Amino acid sequence: MSDDGFTDFVVEVEAPLLRTAYLLTGDHGHAEDLVQTALVKAHRHWAKVQRADSPLAYVRRILVTSHVSWRRRMSTSEQVIETVPDRPGDDLQDRLATTDLVRAALRELSPKARAVVVLRWFEDLTEAETARVLGCSTSTVSTHAARGLATLRRHLDATAADTDTSIYARRTS
Repeated sequence: MSDDGFTDFVVEVEAPLLRTAYLLTGDHGHAEDLVQTALVKAHRHWAKVQRADSPLAYVRRILVTSHVSWRRRMSTSEQVIETVPDRPGDDLQDRLATTDLVRAALRELSPKARAVVVLRWFEDLTEAETARVLGCSTSTVSTHAARGLATLRRHLDATAADTDTSIYARRTS
């Protein structure tokens, strides 16, 4: 049974999709589930995905829309914990502490704003590419980007103000 290159495609794009999914969800387990869901949907329509200008962009859009759909369903059926309990031990490295701050700030964003920020600044897509992935206009991308970045700044500034020894405060002084 031939998979017409689907297996090779999955091997090639799994890591970037998993990174995007993790940045969207903030959880490794949910990220893996999200990637699996996107790849299952892509496999069902593999002939159409293959014909796309960019199969990765096509699957990335499936990933983002699946995430937004999950978030919408969760908001009506599950309670999302806004903060992760502190980890034991005070010896976290600067890099991990900064990463945790950014992840917490990303969780403050709406699903659309988070998707725009992740695609624009973590996946390094242009506004036009981001708009294509999300199926919206570039002005919508700009609006969500501006709101998302403003929320990230507020959250990171508030975190720095709450903790004198925070990594963010030390790096900006």
